[in-house]
Amino acid sequence: MVWEQRKLGDYGSVAMNKRIFKNQTNTNSGVPFYKIGTFGKKADAFISKKLFEEYRKKYPYPKKGDLLISASGSIGRVIEYTGQQAYYQDSNIVWLNHNDNLENIYLKAYYQIIHWSGIEGSTIKRLYNKNILNTKIYVPIKDEQFKVGTIIDQIEKLITLQQRKVTLFKQLKGSLLDSLISGKDTPLVRFNEFKSKWTLFTLKDIVTKTIKGSAKAEMHGKESIYLDTHYLNGGNPSMVNSPTNVSSNDIIILWDGSQAGKVYHGFTGALGSTLKSYTPKYSSDYLFQYLKKYQNKIFANYRTPNIPHVIKDFATVFKVNLPSTKEQIIISSLLKTLDVQITTENTSVNHLKNIKQFLLQNMFI
Repeated sequence: MVWEQRKLGDYGSVAMNKRIFKNQTNTNSGVPFYKIGTFGKKADAFISKKLFEEYRKKYPYPKKGDLLISASGSIGRVIEYTGQQAYYQDSNIVWLNHNDNLENIYLKAYYQIIHWSGIEGSTIKRLYNKNILNTKIYVPIKDEQFKVGTIIDQIEKLITLQQRKVTLFKQLKGSLLDSLISGKDTPLVRFNEFKSKWTLFTLKDIVTKTIKGSAKAEMHGKESIYLDTHYLNGGNPSMVNSPTNVSSNDIIILWDGSQAGKVYHGFTGALGSTLKSYTPKYSSDYLFQYLKKYQNKIFANYRTPNIPHVIKDFATVFKVNLPSTKEQIIISSLLKTLDVQITTENTSVNHLKNIKQFLLQNMFI
């Protein structure tokens, strides 16, 4: 059957709670009060139970499954009301109090591609009730609404599960970094075969070569991959006429800019002018993991205060604690395996998101 073009106002009206003023709230007790950004998480404030009961009797209250819309701030952001019984929401959160001709599971998907009608305001933008009611929507029969909505809902659940996997692997990686790599004589956890104490070196002591990058984007050519932050952070590679001076075994550190001190590893090409590279004497994988563990320490303690640069004597003052080469290799192999797994799981998340986007763009009129 042909999908009908209608307006949201054909299916119902916009509902909203009465506005709560700051002097009606407190910071520690009562019924939680939410704005759109914190809904369902930590409350922005609290209102008295008496005021809550008074307003709940007089003004609309969403039903479980209703889709709450942000009418100001993050305009058009939609969250699903999951049935909290005692809470109050900001009056900028509204919802379509619609009849049975619309399925919420379909609306939830459609709201992700909807073009809201006439957002108004010169300084503070707002989605007024009339704008919501005048917004056009294409609607199939209810059975098709449910099927379309269910497909999007299922893939969203898969994305959520996959993202949880990524989070768990990252947490595991963080725990292993804290346990296996230490700035002390010995780490918290060791493999049974290793007993000797670790040795503290400066970074300069454990590298054989240091290079300050000189390649620039305008050196267009075909000689080498241009190692700049765009490429190192996952962007597409570009080629330059500059010799390859960094191998995948080298450690790269961003030397200038807001993220100065960020560490990279596993790249080959011509080093950009805002970067430095170090060739390690021992396991490059271990040194990379060590530097990544102390990434925030580098940001906090080894950069100039105003325009961020890594300090000039970084290599002579930054300390690295080394076990034997064999232990370095075992530790770094385990951590690298987790890095590969995290990358794989992230790729799956992105793949699912691409599928969802394709479906949203092609299943709806």
